Amino acid sequence: MSAPASAAARPALLELRRAVKRHRGRAVLGPVDLSVARGGTLAVVGPSGAGKTTLLTLLLGLTEPDEGEVRFDGAPLARGDLALRRRIGYVVQGGGLFPHLTAEGNAGLVARWLGWEEARLRARVAELAELARLPADLLGRYPAQLSGGQAQRVALVRALVLDPEVLLLDEPLGALDPVTRADLQDDLAAAFARLGKTVVLVTHDLAEAALLGGRIAVLREGLVVQEGTIEDLARRPADPFVTRFVRAQRSPLDSLRERT
Repeated sequence: MSAPASAAARPALLELRRAVKRHRGRAVLGPVDLSVARGGTLAVVGPSGAGKTTLLTLLLGLTEPDEGEVRFDGAPLARGDLALRRRIGYVVQGGGLFPHLTAEGNAGLVARWLGWEEARLRARVAELAELARLPADLLGRYPAQLSGGQAQRVALVRALVLDPEVLLLDEPLGALDPVTRADLQDDLAAAFARLGKTVVLVTHDLAEAALLGGRIAVLREGLVVQEGTIEDLARRPADPFVTRFVRAQRSPLDSLRERT
């Protein structure tokens, strides 16, 4: 029996082909060429204003490129295609939960709108809450009664309820304290490995990108300056900006060792 193909050898599920997005006549992204293999993970890093969130909105179909194209599963991604959108889960920074709904109500919102039977929906939410390490007794609470980490776990459950093929995450842990963030990073890494989804993660944190992403794309002023592994970025930087970006991510302990 032949060995399974690596993620890099598998066909692309998501693609940006010379994609450009403009705002008030100025290109805020692109031209960008990127692809993510089915079952692969790509972390997109870069400073604020680099175009990371714009890239996600193109992949999600919320906006269309002004030039080039976005392809999903081999076909151009059409804006407003609701059937296609159900194949993509989306997690925003802060969770984006509706304050008037409980955690369970937020998690099951789309499935309930699609007419899922209540027993099926409750079973699915309970299954995913266990995966996300969200205690069952929190499902009846409202967002104001949840911590930041708990709200992000609810948002992850909501994104996964319809069992999408793709999971897009926009700075999902950016507003959390370091301890909560570290716990959620470990839990997300375990969930990604277990679920086998195609994942695109946007983050400012290079260590987080290395933990959660199989490959890393560095954006600067709307352009991809390098794509590769964390070893590629650290040892074989393609641009002086990549070197500066990597060095800026040093831990406090590393800086202390250099000073002493």
